[in-house]
Amino acid sequence: MGTARIGWLGFEARVAVRFLREGRMQTVLIIVGVAAGVAVVAYISALISGLQRNTLEKTLGAQAHLSVSARDDVVIPAREPLPGTAALMQTQPRVQRPRSIGNWQSLVPVLEATPPVAAVSPMVSGAGLAQRGEATKSIALMGVDLDRYDRIVHLRSKVVQGEARLGPGEGIIGRELADDLGVRVGDRISVVTGSISDSLRVTALVDLGVRELNRRTVIVPLRAAQSLVGLPGGATGIDLALTDVWAAKTLAAELAQRLPYKVESWQEANSQLVSALNAQSVSTALIRSVVMVVVVLGIASVLVVSVVQKQREIGILRAIGATRGQMLRVFLLQGAIVGALGSLLGVLLAAGLIKAFTTFVRGSDGLPLFAISLAPGLALAIAGIATLCGVLAAVAPARRAAALDPAQAIRL
Repeated sequence: MGTARIGWLGFEARVAVRFLREGRMQTVLIIVGVAAGVAVVAYISALISGLQRNTLEKTLGAQAHLSVSARDDVVIPAREPLPGTAALMQTQPRVQRPRSIGNWQSLVPVLEATPPVAAVSPMVSGAGLAQRGEATKSIALMGVDLDRYDRIVHLRSKVVQGEARLGPGEGIIGRELADDLGVRVGDRISVVTGSISDSLRVTALVDLGVRELNRRTVIVPLRAAQSLVGLPGGATGIDLALTDVWAAKTLAAELAQRLPYKVESWQEANSQLVSALNAQSVSTALIRSVVMVVVVLGIASVLVVSVVQKQREIGILRAIGATRGQMLRVFLLQGAIVGALGSLLGVLLAAGLIKAFTTFVRGSDGLPLFAISLAPGLALAIAGIATLCGVLAAVAPARRAAALDPAQAIRL
């Protein structure tokens, strides 16, 4: 009885395969059509995903996911004034200087304990001039703790010459700035900020991914920057790296309510980039939807023709005992088989297109423009959706086949 039952359960599959084999040309064409649709969806998805990932890596490779700084309209001293000097400070004009975050040393561990923060790095930033002989260039001075800052932007991985090191009297500069000043690793440059100057030995040249940043950036120890910008013991900002970069905007809003400081996420600092990424995502979703609709219509049209061509066979099967439910399942299985085979072929075709892109499409430096790969999860998801679309496309033809009257179908 068990064997008979298994054979009976396989009835729909055997009939579905036989119908597909009898209309071999139609079957091949629709499988190729499904494969083309799946390949387009998979390739476009992988391409846009790789492009967005590359764009984010370049954008966030030189900046924090979230930054905390003093508000523009609030001056908070880096240290509390000495007793008896408050009145004197009120009568004397303030010296223009960067604003510091008050009690930033106690704020750092609080931020480190806040999920989803992965790294925290205090910094001092300011403007100045870099000089080497007769060459002078305007610079953006950054004072950091190297180990902490490396966890924010992975600075050591961006070194193109020398060794990233920030001891007393040492500095790291962008490679374009080095070219402009005519210096190499081991040479000395003078950094001037206002009336204060210091001599730095260049320990490394870095490529931050943006030419303008490479032309302006000078990175020095935190204490050296505090002295150069006239902010002893202070920090103009605190940079944060997160485990989830897309959580930056939400966390920024939460911290802005809790802290009396300006909190800015990378999304706010790069609003045009975020808009472009969103537009890409919407366009990709639209392309996927249109292609899947075309796949559904293609499968449905072939199966409708198959029902018309197989009316006599369907009538005979009904006459010898096949139920309406079985005929319904026969055509639903045809849709699933076509969708599954087309999906498998389409994923293989997409993998070939991706291989061709990474092999033949190169930038001016001879390297691939950006990394692109078809993740197994994405491939399975697209194949599953295509197979489901095949089943959905077969619903109308299957219902039509199940509704045929056996006597009338045989006479046709």
